[in-house]
Amino acid sequence: MGDAWHPEYPFGDELGPLTPYAASPGGHPVFTFYQVRETATGLAVGGIGFFGPPDATGTVELGFGLVAAARGRGLASAALAAAVDIAESHGASAVIADTLLDNVASQRVLEKNGFAVTRRDETLAYFRRELRSTP
Repeated sequence: MGDAWHPEYPFGDELGPLTPYAASPGGHPVFTFYQVRETATGLAVGGIGFFGPPDATGTVELGFGLVAAARGRGLASAALAAAVDIAESHGASAVIADTLLDNVASQRVLEKNGFAVTRRDETLAYFRRELRSTP
């Protein structure tokens, strides 16, 4: 597939967390950042990633985003479903994410993938999906 990237990707807010992560030799092999690529072209149009491995409660946090030209085609939903599968198959018991209150599209992607709002504050809606019952 090569290394073709959409001209609007990566996003500026991804460069902050990605730069030190890419420079560190001990990054987590599974709970990491993944590119979202268009199947037909192989073009990187976004990303989805974990903010580290599950915590002591088994909860893992993730975030995702696509360039505007790639939205509305199911790519974010498919990427989120794949990330949830990765988290569950590697021991996480819950996945959390947050989104801006006015980002209705991302909220729909989360809800479509079984996430529920746990709370809201002045700027963000917080989501959670339980992956399996904990003992």
